[in-house]
Amino acid sequence: MTSEKEALEKEVLRLLKKRNKPLHFLQISSLLGLDKKGRKTLKKVLRKLKKEEKVKVVKGKYELAKEETLTGRVLAYPGGFGFLEVEGGKDVYIPHFEMTRLMHGDEVKARLTEYKGKKEVRILRILKRAKKELVAKIVKEEKSCYAKPLDENAHLKILLPKKDCERYEDGLVVVVELTQYPSKKSPPRGRVKEVLGDPKKDFIAVEVIIRKYNLPTSYPEEVLKEAEEIPEEIPPEELQRRRDLRDQLCFTIDPERARDFDDAVAIELTPEGYYRLFVHIADVSYYVKEGSALDEEAYKRGFTFYFPDRALHMLPEKLSARVCSLRPNEDKLAFTVEMVFDEKGNLKAYDLYESVIRSKARLTYNEALALIVGEPPLENKLAHLVEPLRLMENLYRILSRKRWEMGSIDFDLPEAEVIVDEYGEPTAIYPYERHVAHKIIEQFMIAANETVAQHLSHLGYPCLYRVHDPPDEERVENLLEILEGLGYKVRRPHEFTPKFFQKIIEDFEGRPEENLVRFLTLRAMARAKYSPHNTGHFGLALEYYAHFTSPIRRYPDLIVHRLLKKALKGEPLDFEKTLAYLEEAGNYLSKRERLADEAEMEAIDYMKARYMKGRIGEEFIGVITGVVPFGFFVELEENLVEGLVRISTLKDDEYVYDEPAHRLVGVRTGKVFRLGDHVKVKVLSVDEETPRVEFGLVEKIKKHEV
Repeated sequence: MTSEKEALEKEVLRLLKKRNKPLHFLQISSLLGLDKKGRKTLKKVLRKLKKEEKVKVVKGKYELAKEETLTGRVLAYPGGFGFLEVEGGKDVYIPHFEMTRLMHGDEVKARLTEYKGKKEVRILRILKRAKKELVAKIVKEEKSCYAKPLDENAHLKILLPKKDCERYEDGLVVVVELTQYPSKKSPPRGRVKEVLGDPKKDFIAVEVIIRKYNLPTSYPEEVLKEAEEIPEEIPPEELQRRRDLRDQLCFTIDPERARDFDDAVAIELTPEGYYRLFVHIADVSYYVKEGSALDEEAYKRGFTFYFPDRALHMLPEKLSARVCSLRPNEDKLAFTVEMVFDEKGNLKAYDLYESVIRSKARLTYNEALALIVGEPPLENKLAHLVEPLRLMENLYRILSRKRWEMGSIDFDLPEAEVIVDEYGEPTAIYPYERHVAHKIIEQFMIAANETVAQHLSHLGYPCLYRVHDPPDEERVENLLEILEGLGYKVRRPHEFTPKFFQKIIEDFEGRPEENLVRFLTLRAMARAKYSPHNTGHFGLALEYYAHFTSPIRRYPDLIVHRLLKKALKGEPLDFEKTLAYLEEAGNYLSKRERLADEAEMEAIDYMKARYMKGRIGEEFIGVITGVVPFGFFVELEENLVEGLVRISTLKDDEYVYDEPAHRLVGVRTGKVFRLGDHVKVKVLSVDEETPRVEFGLVEKIKKHEV
């Protein structure tokens, strides 16, 4: 009977394909010449084909279901479901039964279908597996032993060989090498490759993240050999070839713990009273030659990864901290952007050239600020830097005003500064807020980046631009809905311009919700990326923008350096070939940047959880940053740690979730907890593994008490 059904299935599908139009049941039966028994079997076959979505019924007629296929990347969630990330389209739901054989990051081909009115996919083929190794925790149960992944693949259980189960303790964090990927019929299997430690005894969070994201911790021998062969002395012929600015008063301004100095700045007034600004950038392209082992490794890494207790550099230390770094009182090769601005911030003239410089000082941001505002002991010590720094402050304010008039959006959110001890343990966390010295350098780097991008564009030369698209309207509407819940009256314009978002941020300046609104507005924005197709930078309100100013720590900047050098020399190039390379590089480096951001943020979250473990029972003041059906999230003012207040812990009333207004409302008391409210909370518990912090509400604070 089974073979008869299968044969009839093929006949039905062949008939529907041949006729290429919908057919009634009786038409199919007649065209296939079926008797009474055959018609009975046909009913079962059509039911089966409909269930399998090979045919569909339209107005009582049967037709072939058109198969819409998608290719994308799997986004796994610990709950066991997932989404298919499709480039240029919306993510599509992947049900639990399909996720049993999938892993986070897998590239797959899938068929789009509809179930209960919602779109989801059925996996046709796994094109590429994302990982061969996973960071996991050993779990020993009464009758089983397996490894549970500590990342998005937590929906999987990796079966371990008997010898690993006997050898390793429950709770141990390990690196598991997969010996068999998950399939419909069997779970994944693997073996323990490396032991990272016991999280109950050791703080191994950063080690876990490094393995989880497969970040490089050492350089291939060939790369180190190439780096060692690079002379630290600059050849005399190279000094003669370049513009010699070694007598110029230039200096670097960087964070206190920085060792790789990408940029130095200098300033002077022209006879017309204009500002002549010099931005000198380390000439990494002189040392890192295209196609070399050094170059290939730098491209592979893409960026320097910064963690609270260490940095994984794009370039070996000899280059990043010594040869390329613009250290004080040393001759260094640079790429200079010289710009002349008038009193309104208009760029009147510019020049781009290779140079040799000698930085006269290495300032921290706080030292630069002290010299600008006037701190006598430091002023006496570094008197020669006071005037140029104050000139720089004047120019910064002019440029800042001009960019504001153009609509540039200043998100300027405080970041968490994590202080660690010699063992990598967090000892303090506090908001690291940027001041005028940070903003001076930021504005000068923006000016240099814009000038370089504009120059290459006007020459008709290819460039790897830093582009930022306008935000998706759906996300903007979600933002405006939240703002209306905060009592903000929004007048929707015909077009969402940078100035529209700039005004939102300005209207909340000085209010308790200011930082929250900056964060929510930033979250509504698209993500900036690298592309050879210049679509402008929405957030900065700029038509031309590229990354040029950090080639020691960002590979995209190194690409732009090379393109600019070729353009300055008038070198011909294969435009189509270059464009294809820039498209591939832009796509790859945008992904690497995203990975770097995720890894760095995750490390800070683990550090925060570790730090708060020692502060259980303490009380803090914070602001509500998110409201969900099961409670609300609070960010502490003291250290920017975020935690959850569960609705089940609010004992004074029964609270309901008012979704449109993003708030919880007490049924009897009418008490409200909404976004932006200030509250006092107590630390109840910390789960370092997740990492999650849970708070208990102490009291709601009135605005005038904050």
